[in-house]
Amino acid sequence: MAKKKTRTITIDAAAYRWLVRPNNGYNVFVAEKEGIKGSRIEVYFDTDINKMWVEFPYTDGLNLKVVKPKDVELIIRQALQAGWEPEVKSAPLFYDLKEDKLSKRKV
Repeated sequence: MAKKKTRTITIDAAAYRWLVRPNNGYNVFVAEKEGIKGSRIEVYFDTDINKMWVEFPYTDGLNLKVVKPKDVELIIRQALQAGWEPEVKSAPLFYDLKEDKLSKRKV
């Protein structure tokens, strides 16, 4: 992942690079271990954040989920517990995020 437009977070002395991008009605959180050409995770979550600007100022009832550093740590820890091996080169792992819980995404 290019350094431009990404952020880093350190968890248990390991650095990870991450970003959030829009994708077909969802937002996608993408992360990989910094400096390693291993696998990455892609976590899909529902948000109305992109629609907010279309419907502004009528934002009542919209899901305005914003990914914060504490969310990034939670997602990465859950992915590691679920078997993500960021040092091993492989295809990306896909997850859904609902109510702060990761589940395997049906691709």
